Amino acid sequence: MTATVPTHLIDDRAALRNALRLAFAVALAGANATVIFATGAIVGSMLAPNPAYATLSISVFVVGMAAGTLPIGWIARRYGRRAAFMTGAGAGVLTGLLACYAVVTGSFALFCLSTFFGGLYQAAAQSYRFAAADSASDAFRPKAIAWVMAGGVFAGVLGPQLVTYTMDLWQPYLFAVSYLAQAAVALIAMVVLWQVEAPPPLPVDTPDARPLMEIVKQPRFVAAVICGVISYGLMNFIMTSAPLAMKLCGHSVTDSNLAIEFHVIAMYLPSFITGSLISRFGAGKVILAGMVLIVLAAVAGLAGQTVYHFWADMILVGLGWNFGFIGATALVTETHRPSERTKVQSFNDFLVFGTMVVGSFSSGRILIDFGWDMVNELVFPLVFVGIAALLWFRRSQKVRAA
Repeated sequence: MTATVPTHLIDDRAALRNALRLAFAVALAGANATVIFATGAIVGSMLAPNPAYATLSISVFVVGMAAGTLPIGWIARRYGRRAAFMTGAGAGVLTGLLACYAVVTGSFALFCLSTFFGGLYQAAAQSYRFAAADSASDAFRPKAIAWVMAGGVFAGVLGPQLVTYTMDLWQPYLFAVSYLAQAAVALIAMVVLWQVEAPPPLPVDTPDARPLMEIVKQPRFVAAVICGVISYGLMNFIMTSAPLAMKLCGHSVTDSNLAIEFHVIAMYLPSFITGSLISRFGAGKVILAGMVLIVLAAVAGLAGQTVYHFWADMILVGLGWNFGFIGATALVTETHRPSERTKVQSFNDFLVFGTMVVGSFSSGRILIDFGWDMVNELVFPLVFVGIAALLWFRRSQKVRAA
């Protein structure tokens, strides 16, 4: 079942304008998240009462993402996309202010609370890709989604450089000014998001609206969720551990910042062509390519522990995430009708980010107890599950066509 937009709402010119604005907003929100990923494990190792809790703040960030998806979806259904966007960006401002205060006062609990609000911001930011499709035609929809995600390229530069140039400005409080800058970036995002031409919320009680459980039982939706969980989950699992793993291997903070920068650029740079690839080859094949790239990332991580091995691992897993996650997003948009979109999209994100919580909480413990190799070895069985889900979906399509 494709998510055909009503004819009177289709306006690809408006969709393009929104995609460009939302791409800018993705860049700003991505920079906000990148600051957390680049600094969270390091600040955690300084503030946490136990080294095993070093990555807890990043795990709490993922909890915030999961916890925020359904409320953000409800706000979008009840009050419209713009209200949901502004709520999320406001949480982003609070993130930076609380994190700065936590570093100055040495409060690990407050620092974790700040990253929870950062997760709420990202829950709202994840809906940007779906918002770009609201007024797009079927042909333009994958491209609109991909254009929005392309904004993350700038996040890959802005976030790490923001950390590099501000981390030592308030001695002896490492990263305190970085977090203040993070709050300022979220304020700018609020201005940008206010300009988005969001269509009014559609009625949710239309005669053609189906129960949620009927929609999520579709093989297409099941495969999309599984592949979204695996591509996003493995990317987060590796990215959470990498800065601390590099520190444990004796590499500098500058090198780990560059690893994050290269990683985030790799996550979003292919977005300029991902939509066209999906239109030409289909979402399934693009997702499969993403799974292969994630496997290659794990191979690079197992090959050695030099700076270049870490960089290769982070770049390849970023590329794999792009193909896997954008492909899965495109599949989700094919499973619902316009009146069902916000409830289906927010439920999809709840499943993706809710499942990620397990991996995020376990990454620090696995790294400390079993080492960087084990972090990479866990990639292989999970990718196998994703490929199996894709094959099952393709088989179900052939059965229905027969």
